[in-house]
Amino acid sequence: MYFTDRGIEELEERRGDEHVSLSWVAERLREFVDLNPEFETPTERLATWLARLDDEDE
Repeated sequence: MYFTDRGIEELEERRGDEHVSLSWVAERLREFVDLNPEFETPTERLATWLARLDDEDE
């Protein structure tokens, strides 16, 4: 188990039954980067990975 799994598990436990739009998630990611600019690159990588999940070329 990776250290980050704890945060993912907490997210699932606390908010796993909620339904949100990707626009809502994008806005939360922007807020997070505004508050934590040192995480801009990993957040950008996560957003790009999520955006391209269905691409057949990658």
